[in-house]
Amino acid sequence: MKPDAVLIAGPTASGKSGAALALAEQIRGTIVNTDSMQVYREARILTARPSDEDMARVPHRLYGYVSVYDHYSTVRYQADALEAIAQVRASKRVPIFTGGTGLYFSALTDGFSDIPPVPMDIREKTRARFDEMGADPFFAELIARDPDSAKRLRASDRQRVLRAAEVLEATGHPITHWQKTKRPAPFDGLTLACFVISPPRAELHARIDARFESMIKAGAPEEAVALADIDPDLPAAKILGLRELFAMRSGVLEPAAAIADAQAATRQYAKRQVTWFRHHMEDWHWIETKDLSNILAEILSHLA
Repeated sequence: MKPDAVLIAGPTASGKSGAALALAEQIRGTIVNTDSMQVYREARILTARPSDEDMARVPHRLYGYVSVYDHYSTVRYQADALEAIAQVRASKRVPIFTGGTGLYFSALTDGFSDIPPVPMDIREKTRARFDEMGADPFFAELIARDPDSAKRLRASDRQRVLRAAEVLEATGHPITHWQKTKRPAPFDGLTLACFVISPPRAELHARIDARFESMIKAGAPEEAVALADIDPDLPAAKILGLRELFAMRSGVLEPAAAIADAQAATRQYAKRQVTWFRHHMEDWHWIETKDLSNILAEILSHLA
């Protein structure tokens, strides 16, 4: 098949970026970021953005162009991705979307709800109420007011709980009401080749651990310290390793403990990613080998 676009998803450290790079060199592709953390300019090491050398090999788009202090959203990503698709196709190259953010892929393939913007004053009041009440009482209140939305959330997921509460407050309707209707998807009408890279769990865990140790040597602690003033409600505050390295630099955790905690948190995140992919991408082509050459060969065979 000759696709209009190639989509390569996978959990963190699965090797998807390497596969996308190798594929781009084979089919004259341009790599387009589909990872919600790799958009941030100030966190190159912690988000494992492609190196300058890799970015020089083939064109890359939507990497490191947003400040961590911006409230970047899936809506903005979809708009940026639409522009990237048009530019890449106009250059007669194949867009290769790769990353680990399932919602970004969903925004491209399925579209998403047209939720009205929430006024800043309502957002601030909602967050102040959350801080005053605490996570569990606030979540209990949300369950009482919006049980359908709340049953899809966890009390510990501050960002999503706040989002559900502020949409309810601003619009008078639950967030699930708005999610029932979707905008047209950017990829509607295009021929897609969709892959999920999912190496064996033991291999993935070993890669996660080794990569974080490499990040430490490359300057991740210093990068984290530079972001010490970030608002915990901003999406970038969820960058993996940030919390643990803050704790290490402030003396709350010993270095070995901080690294171990960050590695464990990353492994847990990868597990959640795979679970999401299993539920939402079961019809994609799954590649479960760990070797890059075999991954590339399988993708090329599928395209052929």
